[in-house]
Amino acid sequence: MSMRPALVAIALLLLAIAIVSPHGSSSKSPYHADIARTPGVLNPDVTQANIDSTICVTGWTKTIRPPTSYTNALKQKQMREYGVGGLASDYQEDHLISLELGGHPTDPRNLWPEPYPRASEVDSIENELNAKVCAKDLSLDGAQRKESELKHTDG
Repeated sequence: MSMRPALVAIALLLLAIAIVSPHGSSSKSPYHADIARTPGVLNPDVTQANIDSTICVTGWTKTIRPPTSYTNALKQKQMREYGVGGLASDYQEDHLISLELGGHPTDPRNLWPEPYPRASEVDSIENELNAKVCAKDLSLDGAQRKESELKHTDG
């Protein structure tokens, strides 16, 4: 009896699981933020003129970050809307325009369930953009556009 058909069947099954499952080991997210559901909303309290007293102050985002009770409930709702499965802990309820780049803290149009590990990778990109804005190497608007493009095209 040949093992070849069984090995082929197992390989095809594993391939199907890898394609269908949004929880693989790839660093690419299985989907990106939907521009209609999550277009991104700016915090009206953050402008280019006041970045030195808002986003460029260490710890400032902690003063405006929404409570996890709010983001966890929203994550559950948005996971259904986005049609993604898995556990809530597989996702970070992420700001499309991050708080450190002047995104609105609580508007649902600025939040979406971004899968791990991509969510963690994007956090470092957000920090790099914030550093460039605070060093005056990039405008706030320019950083917000880069972040929006990233999350709308590459998760």
